[in-house]
Amino acid sequence: MGSGVNRLGVVGTMVWDTIHGRGDRTGPVEEWGGIAYALAALEVSLPPEWTMVPLIKVGRDMADRANGFLATLTRRSSAARFIEVPEPNNRVTIRYESAQRRAERLSGGVPPWQWEELGPLVRDLDAIYVNFISGFELTLDTAQALRRGFDGPVYADLHSLLLGVDSDGTRVPQRLTDVVQWFQCFDAIQMNQDELALIGDDAMTVAATAMHHGVALLIVTLGERGTVYFTTPGFDFLRCRQGRPSGPQPITTERLLPPPAEVLDPTGCGDVFGGTMVGCLVGGSPTVAAVRAANVLAARNVRYRGASHLHFHLRGEIIPT
Repeated sequence: MGSGVNRLGVVGTMVWDTIHGRGDRTGPVEEWGGIAYALAALEVSLPPEWTMVPLIKVGRDMADRANGFLATLTRRSSAARFIEVPEPNNRVTIRYESAQRRAERLSGGVPPWQWEELGPLVRDLDAIYVNFISGFELTLDTAQALRRGFDGPVYADLHSLLLGVDSDGTRVPQRLTDVVQWFQCFDAIQMNQDELALIGDDAMTVAATAMHHGVALLIVTLGERGTVYFTTPGFDFLRCRQGRPSGPQPITTERLLPPPAEVLDPTGCGDVFGGTMVGCLVGGSPTVAAVRAANVLAARNVRYRGASHLHFHLRGEIIPT
């Protein structure tokens, strides 16, 4: 970490959502989703000395519109743009069965990063946030190359790594193969309770396995029941790769409750949570403080529909018309 502005790389996917059954709306709603929610949270939570650098591909069919969204954010690096690819942009149709359960169908074909593309772009970054929105942002080979080729800390929300795709595009839960190899790629990992169940039956066992293989912080979101974290003593995200002690370490864990909230739209809550966690952690917040802040903004997110202008709502500001 040097003086001046520090740079957070953000890997994820901009998704054009079509949402059915959300809140009191009778018809479908179309808007930006995916990493857009996390970018809005980073806009609010990043400390003043940090800026975000999007490492995000978008399809040519929606590149102008996506970059228009990016232009509404002020915490991005001044020349930041999404990277245009010829494939159609990812689109997801979401049908809510309840506030906690939904069915998703994916279309589009934004390709994953290859290390030959990504490597030159991470050289001057200080930390990286990876959010597996589609599940195809990084292959395991690329994630392993990132681990070898980047010296800074990496936070990953595993999310759609644990979702497969049926022949019609429907997302279905799938167990993560090569779990240990994936764990070894990241310093901090986020998942929700359903994703945890696809990795192991017992949260403490999963946490112990993750930490045995180099993870220093494991976050499990539980919806309205809050968040559980598991970490090692003295965890400091920015310095967690420096001088790690050898041998087994004790694990600290705690469940923190969110504030009560009327649920209008639960879409993107995990992404808002993750963006807030990363913003707080790079600012030096202790784990407990970061989780509490992330719970607050995730709860605030459910009272707002969509990702456009979401950062104003998360700050409690008047939303421009």
